[in-house]
Amino acid sequence: MSTETQDGDDLEERVANFLRRNFPQIQMHGGSAAIQDIDRETGEVSIALGGACSGCGISPMTIQAIKSRMVKEIPEITKVNAQTGMEGGSGGHGGGMSPSFPGETVDDDGDSDEGPQAPF
Repeated sequence: MSTETQDGDDLEERVANFLRRNFPQIQMHGGSAAIQDIDRETGEVSIALGGACSGCGISPMTIQAIKSRMVKEIPEITKVNAQTGMEGGSGGHGGGMSPSFPGETVDDDGDSDEGPQAPF
C-alpha cells in the first residue's frame, strides 16, 4: 500500500516540478501556479493560476501551454483543468485589468501617465 502513496506523491511532485521548470515566467511576473487536485484514477489534474495571473491578458495562452505540454510530458496525465479565478462573472474572455502604456492614459488631474514599471 505504501507504493501507491509513493507513486501518488511522485506524480504530484512531477506535476509541481513541471510547472516550476516550464513556466518560470509565471513567478517572475508575480503570478503563481498551484495544484488544486490530482485524480490518479482518471489522470485529471486541476491547476489554479493566481497572483498577477488573475488580471493578466495572456493567462489564457499560459493555460493552453500548460494543458498541451503537461499531457505530453507526464504520461499519467490525460487532462488538465486550469483557471485563473477570473472565469465566470464577467462573461467574456480575459478579464482583469487593461494594459497601460506611457503617454496613453490621463489621470484625473489631466497629466499624462508615465505607464507601469516593468517588474524585471
